[in-house]
Amino acid sequence: MDNMDNNKNDIDPQNPKEISDKKSKKRGPRDYIRTAVMTVCVCVFIGCAVYLGKYYYEINHSQSGVKDLRNMIATDDSTSDSTISEDDDPAREFYAYTEVNGRKVQKKFADLYEANPDFIGWITIQDTQVDYPVMQYMGDNEFYIHRNFNKEYDGSGLPFLDINCDYQKPTANLLIYGHNMKAGTMFAQIMKYNDQTFYNEHPTIRFDTLDEDGEYEVVAAFYSEIYPADDTTHFKYYKFFDAENEEEFNDYVTNVIRLSVIDTGIVPEYGDELITLSTCAYHTEDGRFALVARKIKKN
Repeated sequence: MDNMDNNKNDIDPQNPKEISDKKSKKRGPRDYIRTAVMTVCVCVFIGCAVYLGKYYYEINHSQSGVKDLRNMIATDDSTSDSTISEDDDPAREFYAYTEVNGRKVQKKFADLYEANPDFIGWITIQDTQVDYPVMQYMGDNEFYIHRNFNKEYDGSGLPFLDINCDYQKPTANLLIYGHNMKAGTMFAQIMKYNDQTFYNEHPTIRFDTLDEDGEYEVVAAFYSEIYPADDTTHFKYYKFFDAENEEEFNDYVTNVIRLSVIDTGIVPEYGDELITLSTCAYHTEDGRFALVARKIKKN
């Protein structure tokens, strides 16, 4: 008993250093590994929190900027400088126009066009966040892939029309690109069209240009991918801008309907005006999701 009591009193309770040294001796490799892992986890957590905070701040900032642009669209066309009459073009409705820098544009878009002549129109899909200006910069097809309306860096970018398309002519197909943002912004929500029920409730989209308003009925929605340039075996929807003949047009229509994950019952005919919205998809490497629609002709 005396020996045991002596062992218990080997450590002087009045000496903290001696107590600390004794505890340190009890730490093994597992303790150090556990500490290292916890440190790494904390660092990763903080890094992710900072990244997500920055990401969503930038998304909110980007969306706020788009909202400001939306507010620049005029809602009263009664004071337009000129209008197109039904006698001039029976196929058109009355559009209020004004001249901006020598270019006649819809008056509702005058302020936007004056602020940035790369602006060509506005695209909208009901009940989604697709409600954006559409840009086209002829010097660089991807100029707006990471730029905002003021041409400043913006990870969200803005939807833009391929430089091979002419919306004024127009070409047989207007191909518009937009990011698939994880926050659900830009063109992320066109992927809602992979569901038949959503299509049934949202069969049309709108694309109003500087020249006229346009309503389009959805034809097809499908998954695809970017194929190598020398691949001639796969359908490359992103290469179709205009049709040299009826056969080329029909080939495009046949392929998009074949790939479609929804059934619309709509089969465009040669001479119809099409629009294709394209965004990234993650079902495969270099995946894409596309939405094709046909312009509704005015009576």
